[in-house]
Amino acid sequence: MAFTLPDLPYDYDALEVSIDARTMEIHHTKHHNAYITNLNAAIDGTENADKSLAELIANAGAISPAVRNNGGGHWNHAFFWEIMSGDSMGAPTGALMEDITATFGSFDDMKAKFQTAGATQFGSGWAWLSVSADGKLQISSTPNQDNPLMDVAAVKGTPILGLDVWEHAYYLRYQNLRPAYMQAWWDVVNWNKVSELYTSAKA
Repeated sequence: MAFTLPDLPYDYDALEVSIDARTMEIHHTKHHNAYITNLNAAIDGTENADKSLAELIANAGAISPAVRNNGGGHWNHAFFWEIMSGDSMGAPTGALMEDITATFGSFDDMKAKFQTAGATQFGSGWAWLSVSADGKLQISSTPNQDNPLMDVAAVKGTPILGLDVWEHAYYLRYQNLRPAYMQAWWDVVNWNKVSELYTSAKA
């Protein structure tokens, strides 16, 4: 089963308020596409050829580094595109906002903790808001293209929000100012989608 590059749910310039169109285009057509190409090459003719992406991710510790890294890169980016929008609602509402407030103290406190997770991730990686197996919200970061769904993750859970903090995600506009990119990114978070993921993870 060959994996393919998913279309973005918006135009490359839709997130211009926070992420420039050229970065989005390169990120999608070059970086994400390369992970898919390399993943397909890594699983071709192996016992992993017919496994789903979810199966590969879940067993990251038992597969080759090429499958783990490129499979993670594909999953993470497909997820990342879906939780952003040019029509951001600014903040979550309903049950998700109530849980954020109960868990972290306030929405701003959650954002600050998330920012710290991303800013202090050494080298390349991701920051995550996920739901643990016992239904609790948690913030973590992962190196490279790992994510909380992997058996190798230090903090395991179901991601509902994730931010790419690899330099290729922000360097054209923000250069080395990762915290500035992270702060601007909140303006394009699709909280409707995040809430859907939260509801599903809690079910």
